[in-house]
Amino acid sequence: MDAAAVRPVDARYSVGVGQVSFADGYPLLLTSEVSLAALNARLDVPVPMTRFRPNLVVRGVDAFAEDQWQQVHIGEVLFHVVKPCARCVVTTIDQQTAVQGKEPLRTLGAFRRREGQVYFGVNLIPDKPGVVHVGDAATADGRR
Repeated sequence: MDAAAVRPVDARYSVGVGQVSFADGYPLLLTSEVSLAALNARLDVPVPMTRFRPNLVVRGVDAFAEDQWQQVHIGEVLFHVVKPCARCVVTTIDQQTAVQGKEPLRTLGAFRRREGQVYFGVNLIPDKPGVVHVGDAATADGRR
């Protein structure tokens, strides 16, 4: 995209490369496999990770540990965890059938609702451009 198409992220959370082009509100979204497993354990019909459209998925952490992180290193990139990701109704649409339901927002709302929003995953802003590969180790620093 050309320079005219770049949009800044919400100034309250801007750090590092705080801009987006094609992305919705933040450059990246991180979730964890165990957080999805914790959600799916509460659902009658499990949902796939693709419902949440993450860019990065980590494993080997506690459920919802990402909520507490301030930074995460993956590959050669340091990412700032700027805020939890408020989820929208798109997560309730089955990507295979295009049928909309009430899940997973209804269940998430029962245990992941704060200030009128339902959260799953965290928004990230990279400190600088760099390369991340599938299988790279992720190391989290700091706690909120």
